[in-house]
Amino acid sequence: MHLSRRTLLRNAMLTGAGAAFLAPSFRAARADAGEVNVYSARHYPADEQLFALFTEQTGIKVNQLQGKAEELMERIKLEGDQSPADVFVTVDAGNLWRAQEQGIYQAVSSPELEQHIPTNLREPSGQWFAFAKRARVFVYDTSKVKAEELSTYEDLADPKWKGRVLIRSSSNIYNQSLVASIIHNDGAEKAEAWCKGIVANMARAPKGGDTDQINALIAGEGDIAVSNTYYFARMLAGDDDALKAKLANVKVFFPNQGDRGTHVNVSGAGVAAHAPNKDNAVKFLEFLVSPGAQEIFAAANFEYPVRDGAEMSPVIAAWGKFKEDTINVAELGKNNAEAVKIMDRAGWA
Repeated sequence: MHLSRRTLLRNAMLTGAGAAFLAPSFRAARADAGEVNVYSARHYPADEQLFALFTEQTGIKVNQLQGKAEELMERIKLEGDQSPADVFVTVDAGNLWRAQEQGIYQAVSSPELEQHIPTNLREPSGQWFAFAKRARVFVYDTSKVKAEELSTYEDLADPKWKGRVLIRSSSNIYNQSLVASIIHNDGAEKAEAWCKGIVANMARAPKGGDTDQINALIAGEGDIAVSNTYYFARMLAGDDDALKAKLANVKVFFPNQGDRGTHVNVSGAGVAAHAPNKDNAVKFLEFLVSPGAQEIFAAANFEYPVRDGAEMSPVIAAWGKFKEDTINVAELGKNNAEAVKIMDRAGWA
């Protein structure tokens, strides 16, 4: 269903509890030397810890507005040069790229960001930066699949996996970015053939999120689920002992270790194009790559830190080190439109 600009703005204003975080000064004035206004499409409790720590260390108050990525982007565009947004935070390089294409960000330069965020995890001109990583992996049933049978994303399209693959829909940005990475590495023609192979190998029609794919795996509906690492980590770290027992035969496999490495995506942020508190916005981004903030990302949401040496959650650390695909994540956004078209032609629901 197509939503009008007016409807999108109304929805953005009403989305979730995020509006409750808006202090009166956030609505009344654009600039305040002691504040930073963060529009966030991340919805994790850990973020509240981050904001509190930032305020404690800098004295700068964080005003947050939460919403869906598309709604927040539309709101920022409608607000124009009067937007109070200082920082826009979202997940997946595809969304970061879309925001960039819509003029949401401005380029900034920071030695701190450039020193601690690897080149491939930041937009080349400084429009946005990654602060946490997640790998898109295979989660498999060891009673049905041996580790030595698994190898690459490409191999998952082989007919030997017919009726055995669990994966969410093509409308999901995580899958779009995975296909975008395959376009980059293998070319569009091979990427389309791969998508057709995945569709042919699906254990069921796509439905639900990554957690639903893992639940279907343990229910016996398929043998291999494609998931971001943090979803599986949450399940392992939870308090549901019955679920943990069901996961006893389930393991993670990192694809493409013999060549380019496993596909990695990001959570990221950038300074808004008309940020009234630009200096505070840059300070906030620099804070997100600090050791303390990086450890909160890692511990609370089971994401991989981008800063070398930052401590990660024991749950994901137990899986060991793995080789990452070092494609610049901006390429995932550049290839997004083509990825969507390819998935549609392949019949990926």
